[in-house]
Amino acid sequence: MVKNKKDTVVFFDTTLRDGEQSPGASMTFQEKLLVAQQLAAMNVDIIEAGFPISSEGDFESVKSIAQQIKGPVICGLCRANTKDITTCWNAIKYSKKPRIHTFIATSDLHIEKKLQKTRQQVFDMAVNAVKLAKSFCDDVEFSAEDASRSDVNYLCSIVEAVIEAGATTVNIPDTVGYSIPSEFGKLIATIKQNVKNIDKAVISVHCHNDLGLGVANSLAAVENGARQIECTINGIGERAGNAALEEIVMAIKTKPLFYPVNYNIKTKEIYKTSKLVSNLTGVVVQPNKAIVGVNAFAHESGIHQDGMLKDKRTYEIMSPQDVGVPESLLVLGKHSGRHAFFKRLKDLGYKLESNVMEDLFAKFKLLADKKKCVFDDDINSLVEQSVSGVQEVFTVDYVNVTSGVGVIPTATIRLVKTVKNKKEILQEAACGSGPVDAAYKAIDKITGIVVDLEDYTLRAVSSGEDAQGEVNVKVKYDGATYVGKGMSTDIVEASINAYIHAVNKIVIMHGGKK
Repeated sequence: MVKNKKDTVVFFDTTLRDGEQSPGASMTFQEKLLVAQQLAAMNVDIIEAGFPISSEGDFESVKSIAQQIKGPVICGLCRANTKDITTCWNAIKYSKKPRIHTFIATSDLHIEKKLQKTRQQVFDMAVNAVKLAKSFCDDVEFSAEDASRSDVNYLCSIVEAVIEAGATTVNIPDTVGYSIPSEFGKLIATIKQNVKNIDKAVISVHCHNDLGLGVANSLAAVENGARQIECTINGIGERAGNAALEEIVMAIKTKPLFYPVNYNIKTKEIYKTSKLVSNLTGVVVQPNKAIVGVNAFAHESGIHQDGMLKDKRTYEIMSPQDVGVPESLLVLGKHSGRHAFFKRLKDLGYKLESNVMEDLFAKFKLLADKKKCVFDDDINSLVEQSVSGVQEVFTVDYVNVTSGVGVIPTATIRLVKTVKNKKEILQEAACGSGPVDAAYKAIDKITGIVVDLEDYTLRAVSSGEDAQGEVNVKVKYDGATYVGKGMSTDIVEASINAYIHAVNKIVIMHGGKK
């Protein structure tokens, strides 16, 4: 159990690196920057901005985040070799607080089968990598990949050696989510007790969620001396994902007697950050997800409602306001003016340029004409769409869809193509198995970009019979997956907007034809 009340647990967010490794969760540069800005607003201690060696795009993204984001440490991941480490440094060196994070596997399974090396070779590579990283940067983190399945004595010897070489943080990952809390807590305690120079470095953990124990293992590590937690927003990441930042920090906040530690996270920014990441990646948060799910603070049972009316503490162990969940959903309608709309934007925590606010107000008025009430979730979605940074090469000008029983679904679509301020009107018609399929085929004809539709989801953004429909699509083009999002009170229009959003990403990110 934690004893030192002066200790601080620092949060290392890897949403932009490990989180983006979720299948189909890739983001544009502007979307990554938007997430990084929100992570900084939430006061995350360290942002792992990416894996610079992996691609030119990732390198530029990490570099730009290092140049533009102030406050958090900006970290880049690299393997234990010269090229990776040098490339990483060239990307992050623009930050006022740069960190090089180098790693190599230490389990015999990985050493023999994946790396095809000996323990001594891996030991030497780890030490040399840290020494090289230290020559560039004072803040160096070393990760022993697959640590939870490594021989503990060998693991301790490498940890001691890399600290001696200059590592200021040593990360003990449960890379494949294999551990259980008592076992993982014991591993952290063993390292703390047996590594002679452990007081010269921060013990970190990075727990995956393959057995659904990522958060539990992370908290067990805190109990046994870990003071850095590596995690992601909404728990996204490889396979079953990572430990969720929001669940860990709220467990610490809710149980202060059990976890008497400090933390720097501004918890009121959690919900907003969760929504942003979900919308930009297309990875929908399950309704019953702890802390940020739409049902996390919902009460339907009569017994629960009776208790809540008498005292909210009967069925709520935390306040929804603590994580930034709006208490009042109904806010604006078609008769609302600029002043009321701008005030609500401010109340929701947005600080936007006047021209962006005017553009949002125009979109709000169009939406308010379509539905009786505009909710906070509607406004959040409008903001996220407006600042997503995806250039609108193709925009919708006209849609006519015919469908019904005994009728062949047909769609006529007219798009405006804008390239270097030159506009071109393009129109096509197509038939399909349904109105949405027909519309998508017509768009394929116009753009010349034929994609494979991998996933299509539709959900209501907010409450009421006239709620906006939000459509998320995942399409594959030339081996890469792109996410598109669209919203409207008309689900066919929302479907078309989502498809066009994905196509515009392809044009910009891939250089799609036509």
